[in-house]
Amino acid sequence: MPAPFYYRQTLGIRVTVRPGYLREQSRPTAGQWVFGYHVRIENVGAQAAQLLARRWLITDSAGEAHEVEGEGVIGEQPTLYPGRVHEYRSFCVLKSPRGAMEGEYRFVRADGSRFEAAIPRFELLAADD
Repeated sequence: MPAPFYYRQTLGIRVTVRPGYLREQSRPTAGQWVFGYHVRIENVGAQAAQLLARRWLITDSAGEAHEVEGEGVIGEQPTLYPGRVHEYRSFCVLKSPRGAMEGEYRFVRADGSRFEAAIPRFELLAADD
């Protein structure tokens, strides 16, 4: 079965996320479940926009939630021109086999206007097979 994907479009920016459980990197007996996710950010609008920052809200079924903020994504602040795409992979470690992530990317346009593009809420679930 293919991994699920989640997407949301905000002001000409389409964000698609495909998460997956990383069994070989996880240590359930030590309370660590590792999840990877592939993010595709696509400019489907008519104006270029530079990604400045990100904010993630990460929750797990153990009742923990934390927020992660920072500049760019994986050390980059790409400018997405109309029709262009930026993709990257990252991961998170949870203290339970189930959780969720969501957030937003902060952008600026050439005219100086700023906006946030939503990162869709996506589920993290450790496979039991």
